[in-house]
Amino acid sequence: MKKSLAAGLFAMAFSGAALAFHCPAEMKKIDEALAKNPQLSAEQMTEVKKLRAEGESLHTAGKHQESLDTLEKAKKILKIES
Repeated sequence: MKKSLAAGLFAMAFSGAALAFHCPAEMKKIDEALAKNPQLSAEQMTEVKKLRAEGESLHTAGKHQESLDTLEKAKKILKIES
């Protein structure tokens, strides 16, 4: 029982770390797509930039799943495959 509890705690600790390292990679994908001047409406561009900034703020605050969810919305507008 102690081994399974320890394994569960270990997995939980590292899953948060894995999400934390994943956020910057997603932000980089968005930044690279924006650098290519995608064909977006002004509203879409504003929304993508807002979502990108919000995703970074959430990442900085340690809210990694929320950050990834937000960044995914920006990627969808940009038509970036995951």
